[in-house]
Amino acid sequence: MPRVKVNGIEIYYELHGPEDASVLVLSNGVLMSTASWAFQTPVLAKHHRLLLYDCRGMWQSEHPAGPYTMELHADDLTGLLDRLGIDQAYIGGTSYGAEVSMVFALNYPERTRSLVVTSAVSQLDPLLRGLADIWIGAARAHDAERLFQAVYPFTFSEGWIAANQEVLDQARERYKLLDFDAFVELMLCFSRLDITADLHRIAAPTLVVAGELDMLKPRRYSEIITREIPGAEFAVIPQAGHAAMWERAGVFNSLVLGFLARHGER
Repeated sequence: MPRVKVNGIEIYYELHGPEDASVLVLSNGVLMSTASWAFQTPVLAKHHRLLLYDCRGMWQSEHPAGPYTMELHADDLTGLLDRLGIDQAYIGGTSYGAEVSMVFALNYPERTRSLVVTSAVSQLDPLLRGLADIWIGAARAHDAERLFQAVYPFTFSEGWIAANQEVLDQARERYKLLDFDAFVELMLCFSRLDITADLHRIAAPTLVVAGELDMLKPRRYSEIITREIPGAEFAVIPQAGHAAMWERAGVFNSLVLGFLARHGER
């Protein structure tokens, strides 16, 4: 399993697809791992060199003491690209990973060929801040079941939940393996996110994607991002919750591939 030393810590990463293809980076949601892109990897890697990785504090990467910042995550990604000899890449992610991607595009515009922002926010309004506090409280208590119960109703649509109880049972077991202290640091980092006023500086072609039924980060957040990034495109995935890239993987993959085909050359 490949790991490299970046910014003083070890980062776990995977590369998929043709070595001579353009590089597409996908950054994880806060509770995701590289394995969570299972519905994307075989499809997107047919067309691009797909780089998946765990941020600091996530799963197979190192879990150093905090505080974490989105700027630090962006620096980590830059260091990873340096170690792999990648000058520029298509930058994307979902939720937490999409927020990291926006900060990367702000801080490293010369390395961002285009940007895909899925199920994300650029600020936290009171309801979302309250939900984040609930997650942080459960993690500080090291209570896996309490955290799972607080997360899954807001992550998936009602129809997906009804049809995927076995998948949810498996997820419940994975929560027991979390590094709760690292997760708290990730969530505290998210809680400090406030970049709406900076988004006008993003020059890369940008696709913003929202799930129609997302209750955690409703589409109004995506509409703010779309409005603030010059020329950004906006797409809504019908009948999908927050985890739109899982629930409607085919639609998500088609949106990404179509966008990159249109904006692949700068």
